[in-house]
Formats: sequence, structure tokens, C-alpha cells
Amino acid sequence: MINEEEPLVIKPQISDETILGNIQTSNIQKQPTIDNYHGCIARLAGETRNRNAPTNGYILFQANGGLNQMTMGISDMVAIAKLMDATLVLPSLDHKSFWTDPSDFKDIFDVKQFKMTLQDDIDIVDSLPSHMSVVIQHEKDPISWSKPSYYQGEILSLLKKHKVVKFLHTDSRLANNGIPDAIQKLRCRTMYEALRYTKAINDLANVLIYKLKHNNEHYLALHLRFEKDMLAFTGCTHGLSQKEANEIEAFRYSVKRWKVKRIKSKKTRQKGNCPLTPREAAIFLQAMGFPSSTTVYIVAGEIYGQNGLDEFKEKYPNVFTHTSLANEDELKSFKNLHNQLAALDYTIALASDVFVYTYDGNMAKAIRGHRMFTGFQKTIYPDKKKFVKLIDELDKGHLSLDKFSSHIKKLHANRTSRPKRRVAGVNPKHEESFYANPFPGCICESKS
Repeated sequence: MINEEEPLVIKPQISDETILGNIQTSNIQKQPTIDNYHGCIARLAGETRNRNAPTNGYILFQANGGLNQMTMGISDMVAIAKLMDATLVLPSLDHKSFWTDPSDFKDIFDVKQFKMTLQDDIDIVDSLPSHMSVVIQHEKDPISWSKPSYYQGEILSLLKKHKVVKFLHTDSRLANNGIPDAIQKLRCRTMYEALRYTKAINDLANVLIYKLKHNNEHYLALHLRFEKDMLAFTGCTHGLSQKEANEIEAFRYSVKRWKVKRIKSKKTRQKGNCPLTPREAAIFLQAMGFPSSTTVYIVAGEIYGQNGLDEFKEKYPNVFTHTSLANEDELKSFKNLHNQLAALDYTIALASDVFVYTYDGNMAKAIRGHRMFTGFQKTIYPDKKKFVKLIDELDKGHLSLDKFSSHIKKLHANRTSRPKRRVAGVNPKHEESFYANPFPGCICESKS
């Protein structure tokens, strides 16, 4: 039996020969060589804050979006507080997103762990001190993907003037690149060490991982983002009935903050911008060589469409979700708390032998980056633009299954989280996310 008092420990990588049963070892199944790489986020001499120094002011903010968007935003806010020598008030969480989860920070994260991990970096308080509660808060929506100079200049001036600044949005407020190493390490220290989930979440995650790995088996975690909100946002309707496609379109038009309304699903899919359907995901795994006996844990909410996971289960019957794996009593305290359930899924995906994601959203980015940080654990991301062309050729009978599989394996030989340095782009909005690839910044290469 597992010890429920101990926090979840991420297991070391397993050998090529044992990954998910008796899969024939090939280049696509091999774990990347990582002997010369290691996580490096320790503070250097002189980076510990002076606890006796006065604060420049207080930062308030509400982390917006779903769980993983919020965790990345919180990590950015910690770094921004450090840049400005400011005091951070414990964040409030978004309760108005698609998931309408009422959970507060303390319901998802271990507050003591958060404070203790960051106590030598920034000052953190539960709430504004009484003498500051009467101060008029200055509300500000920071410019996205900004460099430290923006916060140490314009925003710091506002903070010193008003003493309390409330940020209205937190997602993508700090640039991916061009950030001092100490600040990059702080972002990772927050993301991977300070933001630990509560004991209740970790305990249940341990129980479900134990169930998945009974008899020393292994499992694949699949982030199948074929959910109503994502389909509506992207306008992707491939694989849906006309009635379902109409419902998706109506939902998109009902959400005011989604600016793009008229979307051509076929073109979006051809560009590789749609999440894979359950059927497409199953065919991808099959082409990659994963046997039908593979244990698959679905990292997602409710799969949209009347067919749900049926087509996936035709090829992979050993499919589990937190709903099917946990019993009613185990899930009772998590009912309708979607962010807490997302934290549960995140933890289970992090501990998986292989992680596959079919849409490059916030959860996929966060888990991919975390798995890289903990040892470049195998993570596979389909090249969807090329995959769509190939599967359409397969469905038309222009490709045999063997030829299709051969193409897919060659195409993804280097898409398995091998160490690859993040490169800055021309447009910060479209460059690789720091949280999806924290190398360089939080991963170092040892010199022979």
C-alpha cells in the first residue's frame, strides 16, 4: 500500500524495454539522452532578499483563466514582485471562467509551502495590512510579454506613487526571453516547487496512480482536448454531427471575449490548429506503435460529442479517467471543482511513463515543461498539420496502414522532448513558451 502521508514523488525513468509493455524498441520509443542535463534553480550568492528592507508597495491580482493559465500567471507575478521589490498579497483565483470553479488559492495550493519556498525571494502576505486597506488601489492591465525594464520603470513608478497596484490580468505578462537568469529560476522555483497542490489532491493522485500501475504496469497519459470550450474557441467541428457543429458555433458567438466568430473549420484543421478527435488520437497512437493493451489515462474534462470516447476505446479499451478510476467517495469532495480535478489530472500526467498531447494549450505546455525539468520524461506532440494530410490520405485509401505508420514514426522521431534550447522569436506572442520549455533558464548542461 502507498503511504498517504508522503507527498507525490515523481519516479525515475524506466528502461526502453519496459515502456508500456513489450513494445519493440525503436528510435521513437527511446528516452532521450539526458546525462549532461539537470535542473538548476538554486539561488546564487547575493540573490537572497534583505528582509529588513522596506517594500516599494503591495501587488494585488486575480489569476485569470483555467488552472494552468493561473499557475503560469502566478509564477510571473512572483517574478514581477521580485523585480520591483514589492510585497505580494496571496492571489485570488478566477471564478468566472468557463469552469466557474469557486475554489480559492488555499483550496488548491499548499499555502505554507508557497510562502516557505519563496520567503528568501519576496515578501508574501495573506491580505493587505490594516493601514493599507483604506488606500485607493490603482488598477492596471500590464502589457503582455513585457521585459523587466517595463516593470522596473513605468509600473514601479505607479507602485511607489499609489502604494497598492491591482493587476487585472496575469497571463503572459512577462516575456519568455531576455530575462535575467535569477528571475527565470525564480519563475521555475515558483512553478515547480512553491505551487504544490494540497495534501487532499496529492493523496488522491497517489491512490489513482497506484491503481493505474497495479502489477507493476505502466501507463500513457493522453491530453485529449476535445472539449466543448476548446472546440468552440477554435471553431473545429471535424468529427461532429451537424447538430453538434451548430451548437459549437452558437456557443462561440455567445462568448463576448472571443473576438473571432467566423471560422472555417476545414481550413483551421488543415493548418494543424485543431485538437485531434478521439478517433484521430487512437490512430496516431496505433501508428506510433503503442499496442491496444496500453493503459491510457485521459487528461481532460468531458469529451464532447455523442460518440465521446467510443471510437478511441475501439482501439484502446484500457482507458481511464478520474471519474472511472476513482470511486464515488474518493471524488465526493471534488465534485464540480474543475480546477481541483485539473490539478489531479496534472499530477497523474506528470507521473506517467509517456505523455501525449493533441493540442498545445496551457495544460499541455505546463506538463511538457515540468516533465522536461524533472528529467526530459518522454512527451510526444503530433505534428498535426502533416498528420491531418496523412490521415486524410489513409481514409481515402491512398495510403496503406503500414505506409501511414512508417510516415508517422519518421515524422515524430525527434518530437519526444529531447533537450533543445528555446530560441527567441521575432514576435514574443508566437515564440516558444518559457513554461513549455524552460531550457535555457532552469535547465543546465554539464560540460564534460
